[in-house]
Amino acid sequence: MRKHSPLFYQWKGRILHSGIHIFSHIRLLVRWVFYSVLIGCVMGLIGVAFVYAIQYATAWRKNFPWLLALLPVGGLLIVWLYRITKDQNDRGTNMVLASIRSEARLPVQMAPLIFISTVVTHLCGGSAGREGAALQLGGSIGSMFGRLFRMQERDKHVMILCGMSAAFSAIFRTPIAAPVFAMEVVCVGAMHYPALVPSTIASLTASWLAGKLGIPLAKFSVQEIPPLQIVPSLKILLLGVLCAGVSVLFCILLHQTEKQLHSRIQNPYLRILAASGMIWILFLLVRNQDYLGIGTDVIGRALAGDAVWYAFLMKILFTAVTLGGGFKGGEIVPSFFIGAVFGCCFGQIAGISPSFCASVGMVALFCGVTNCPLASLMIGIELFGAGGAPYYFMAIAISYLLSGYYGLYGEQSFLYSKFTGAVVNHKTRK
Repeated sequence: MRKHSPLFYQWKGRILHSGIHIFSHIRLLVRWVFYSVLIGCVMGLIGVAFVYAIQYATAWRKNFPWLLALLPVGGLLIVWLYRITKDQNDRGTNMVLASIRSEARLPVQMAPLIFISTVVTHLCGGSAGREGAALQLGGSIGSMFGRLFRMQERDKHVMILCGMSAAFSAIFRTPIAAPVFAMEVVCVGAMHYPALVPSTIASLTASWLAGKLGIPLAKFSVQEIPPLQIVPSLKILLLGVLCAGVSVLFCILLHQTEKQLHSRIQNPYLRILAASGMIWILFLLVRNQDYLGIGTDVIGRALAGDAVWYAFLMKILFTAVTLGGGFKGGEIVPSFFIGAVFGCCFGQIAGISPSFCASVGMVALFCGVTNCPLASLMIGIELFGAGGAPYYFMAIAISYLLSGYYGLYGEQSFLYSKFTGAVVNHKTRK
């Protein structure tokens, strides 16, 4: 019998060991592909239903303006729903973010509650978005799947991120930005890369299904993108600085309005009635529906170069009162609204394309309130194309730095300092 050298057995062991590792990795990939496609299909269907429900609610409100008079009734219904389901301490998206870092269990009722209450908010004229609600929908469904398949805790966290990615992608149709945002928003400076493949597959699946069911990709045309030169760059850098300031203002007013309403009016029924009255007063001041609901029409006009200077302030006030008073919905589309109209007005004053500045303002202010620079860049490219990417990234970087530790979500954490690179590991300022 021929004897082999020790080197032969050493290499044979390495090859066998590598083969076992490759097989286990392939088996893990197949497993996650199955789970990701499954949750992508489920969230695709739920997301499409949610989008159409919001569209119909918005259309009815515009066709029948008297529905604004039912705002207190809708508010009371929302509070009652949360009370009877014993979800009185609902923390919304913050609860989803907290569950990814801990073993906290997301309640099953979170998904239907946020679905119904967001539609009611839009039907009656509350100023809110939908993508923030999508994070709660996706997180709740992802957590439910994790428990259904008896996953380990770390895998449940991945499923929550998959659900968030799929819901965001189906509703907003940005399949590349959605998984990046879900992984980036939880802890600034430490992306949850184990969820990269599952979240990407879930996002692409949900987006594909939403497209098949009639939800178009989110695309906007931008006029007159300037060449990359010194003067336009300086103007865009200035816009980034101003967007950081507006993002801090938005976050402070959003959190402080909620805090003041909760401290002064402890009964949730009375609080939401007071918020309804404040929204009525604001509506009587402006005498139009531009600041009710999502406001996509205003965003479209801003991207065409048309906006009034006070629009961003009014949207901040409408949204702060709506969400602070107890109505449900997201904060992301309002941030797009605020950034678009502010950027458009800046372009009119600074002598640079208002349309292009509106697109820059959208992504820069989104970054300022979410602290997600990579997702902000991906959203800019997916919404407006790569032509303005250098300008988008400049404004995003400036807004990210100067917005400090303010943000929409109190449970978002910062691993590193934005200014020194030191480990700080603290929560968002309010």
